[in-house]
Amino acid sequence: MSAEAQVSQKEQGRKAKSNGRPDQRLSNFQRFWRDRWLLVMVVPGVAVLMVFHYIPLLGNVIAFKDYQPWYGILEAPWVGIENFSVIFTGDRYFVNALVNTLIISLVQIVIVFPLPIALALLLNSLLGERLKRLAQSILYLPHFMSWVIVVAIFQHMLGNAGLINSWLRSIEMPTFQLIGSPELFIPLITSQVIWKDTGWGTIIFLAAMSRVDLDLYEAVAVDGGGRWRQLWHITLPAIRPVIILLLILRLGDVLTVGFEQIFLQQGPVGLDASEVLDTYVYNRGIVGGNWGASAAVGLVKGLIGTVLVLGANKVAHLFGERGIYSTKD
Repeated sequence: MSAEAQVSQKEQGRKAKSNGRPDQRLSNFQRFWRDRWLLVMVVPGVAVLMVFHYIPLLGNVIAFKDYQPWYGILEAPWVGIENFSVIFTGDRYFVNALVNTLIISLVQIVIVFPLPIALALLLNSLLGERLKRLAQSILYLPHFMSWVIVVAIFQHMLGNAGLINSWLRSIEMPTFQLIGSPELFIPLITSQVIWKDTGWGTIIFLAAMSRVDLDLYEAVAVDGGGRWRQLWHITLPAIRPVIILLLILRLGDVLTVGFEQIFLQQGPVGLDASEVLDTYVYNRGIVGGNWGASAAVGLVKGLIGTVLVLGANKVAHLFGERGIYSTKD
């Protein structure tokens, strides 16, 4: 082999070894200039995040002020933690909203959260790819409807003068009262969430299942394992990190149960059965004019959500999972 061929071979080997690995000899400015167009593409997203998410956080200062719109934030007098009295003293309306929020969140975590997983497992087991795509398209469709449309559909179907009750009257069968019943409000909104978002929630789990090596299923089948063993020993362990990640994020929203959906249906049901923290902030702050107390409740809700996310992430680390972030990276 000639000297030129040896040099060329060494050069190719050096490039192959460094392929996919950042060049440590580049300065920060050189890396910035190399990726300048990628950074330009990120700018609009960062700007939206800053303007609509981070800068409004400064408005939480009104939780410590006697704020009124005609004062302005800067001129409103300071009141310390007086606005937090509705939390510390156990205001009846606040306690009612907190209890309703916790009950609805618990029901949705226990019932609604596992359903996309089960549906994704079912869709993944379908043999025909065309049938799978058709089922996915049908199941995704409700997610793109606004809550106004979803609530209207349920009212027209299940209301006292709805389609089902009208049909029951036509055949002289007893009707039922679901819309507007305080006792059935939580089952009603839970069924609405299931119908609207379960299909959409399968996307992430199906993506995780698509990364599973098919040879693993064949190995289990050769060993005599059926579908249940393949599901238990291969599929579920493969999507377990995704399940834990989404569960941690869901715990962060445990005090947020959907303002628009509940607000649209509060009238017939009444506040005792339907008031949650989000509607409490609206009814007490914007409608009632007590802006400071509402901001205090919203601030505490955000802090509790942050603590729950960090705590759940720490528990995930104790069980060997990465969670939403890892301190070892």
